[in-house]
Amino acid sequence: MLMKHSIKTGFSFGLTSGIITTLGLIVGLNSGTHSRLVIFSGILTIAVADAFSDALGIHISEESENAHSSKEIWEATLSTFVTKFIFATSFVIPILLLPLSSAIIVSIAWGLLLLSIFSYYIAKGQKVSPWKVILEHIIVAAGVIILTYYIGSLLASKTV
Repeated sequence: MLMKHSIKTGFSFGLTSGIITTLGLIVGLNSGTHSRLVIFSGILTIAVADAFSDALGIHISEESENAHSSKEIWEATLSTFVTKFIFATSFVIPILLLPLSSAIIVSIAWGLLLLSIFSYYIAKGQKVSPWKVILEHIIVAAGVIILTYYIGSLLASKTV
């Protein structure tokens, strides 16, 4: 992937965060509520609020390095926001179009596919084994999916 470092920073962070955060949210809310409306609302909330939060986080992180121009910092900031927003909102499609149980499976497959493709390109750029990088990233994603499933299930069994 040939792109400026600042844009690559935002894209990498936004894509990864957009996938992992949204998958965790979808799985956790589904296991806790089984409500399409709650999951849809959660995705839109993540797409807006968390995209702004992550973009500001990248902005401050890049500023704190004292190594980037103002233009580079803003490129990373905007790239983070746009990428997180796009990838997070992409999970709305299966939630709206499919039965909820199928939508959850499709969302997990979609997220893991995107993460695998991006991991492959990262590995190729680093000239390391793609399978090792893909497996590492998929294991982290699977951990988030499993944990959020059990958190949602636990909360669903309790009265708050």
